[in-house]
Amino acid sequence: MARSDPAAGPRGGRRYDRAVAATTPETYLADLNPAQREAVLHTEGPVLVIAGAGSGKTRVLTRRIAHLLGAVGVKPPEILAITFTNKAAGEMRERVGDLVGPPARAAWVMTFHSACGRILRREAQRLGYRSNFTIYDQADQIRLVKRCLEELERDPKRFTPRG
Repeated sequence: MARSDPAAGPRGGRRYDRAVAATTPETYLADLNPAQREAVLHTEGPVLVIAGAGSGKTRVLTRRIAHLLGAVGVKPPEILAITFTNKAAGEMRERVGDLVGPPARAAWVMTFHSACGRILRREAQRLGYRSNFTIYDQADQIRLVKRCLEELERDPKRFTPRG
């Protein structure tokens, strides 16, 4: 079954083009130092940005996304920007949205866990699962083990849920 083009607007046009076109290189390159500018303008392959706290990593990544979308013509669903924390992912999503507008919502700007969850849900049937599965965090796991120990009438002092 073919998937419809996520970039197609209601009349078949490209719904991303108008908002992204409003972001110009002069806008997103203006306050970058030479090393940051080089990373933003690099378009052949991925870029790994390693720098200390407060050095502008998020600025570089969000400006690079704006550049790829606006100047290079990459479509938002082709963008993958992954970070470790929900806070950092939210900040990155917000900044990209400020630069390129609504098309930012279609880019994959999220945590590792969110990206993996999205892929698993999309491919769940291939794995023999339903897409509405639940991923347990550590607290959920401990609650489940406690409940199992209670049902089996095991001594929680002898069989601790944390193992």
